[in-house]
Amino acid sequence: MTDIVITEFMDEAAVSRLSARFRIHYDPELADRPELLAGFAAGARALIVRNRTQVRGALLAGAGRLACIGRLGVGLDNIDMEACAARGIAVYPAVGANALAVAEYVVASILMLFRGAYGASGEMVAGGWPREALVGRETAGKVLGLIGFGSIGRETARLGAALGMRVVAHDPFLALADPAWDLARPLSLSELLARADAVSLHLPLTPDTSHLIGPAQIALMKPGAVLVNAARGGVLDEAALAEGLRSGRLSGAALDVFETEPLTAEAGARFAGLENLILTPHIAGLTEESNIRVGAMIADRVIAHLEELE
Repeated sequence: MTDIVITEFMDEAAVSRLSARFRIHYDPELADRPELLAGFAAGARALIVRNRTQVRGALLAGAGRLACIGRLGVGLDNIDMEACAARGIAVYPAVGANALAVAEYVVASILMLFRGAYGASGEMVAGGWPREALVGRETAGKVLGLIGFGSIGRETARLGAALGMRVVAHDPFLALADPAWDLARPLSLSELLARADAVSLHLPLTPDTSHLIGPAQIALMKPGAVLVNAARGGVLDEAALAEGLRSGRLSGAALDVFETEPLTAEAGARFAGLENLILTPHIAGLTEESNIRVGAMIADRVIAHLEELE
């Protein structure tokens, strides 16, 4: 009987460490084959997943021997945490392991959006020379607003400050006495939106954060500001963002996460024709280096948990 089922891709060295100690089933495409997944999960003591595997409902109910879940990332909206808690199933996210990768993605996106030159290649290949139209902005002296100030937000603050940005943040769950506030000035959400030249989202998706950034919040944003979402798609009202880009209220945006993932043609239609928008397929936290760190962390925690039960 299989001890550990790994449903999405994981660093090979981490998989090897797990297989040296336990019986594993590793299939990076198993997340897309729910009936087969249910069969393997039924006897498993541990599941290791990324964001596509929905650990809830029938899958969770049928996994009667399940003792722990390793999450190759930090978001937990694909896992029924209440059901896991009720059954005593431990859930281990890879907190901090991909923070640098996401922070670098956010800062790189802001740099690109401020310069606005990422769409010039096609015109130049055709003989155009749009130099005057591409006078961009520098990051130094601009205000970076971070909504959510956990490990990724703090890493983003460090990188932004290194570029000369003034960092402000909103996180009602972080005590004002916390030393993390040495990295940013705390503001209310409305104050942050009004002051920031660049806004980056760093929130989990919960009932309270769903569409936290909608039409009213975008209307509060500084004219010409840019917005980056590398957190969770549902935190942002995508239709409101598209309207903000079309109206010119926002000068640009970068989205790495979406309300519908993978992004379908139907869901993506709202972004059609927007040249001031960068879209990527949920890769902000995924680099060669972060994949190694994430895999090692989750392998460590799953091995430790299962060994403790023996």
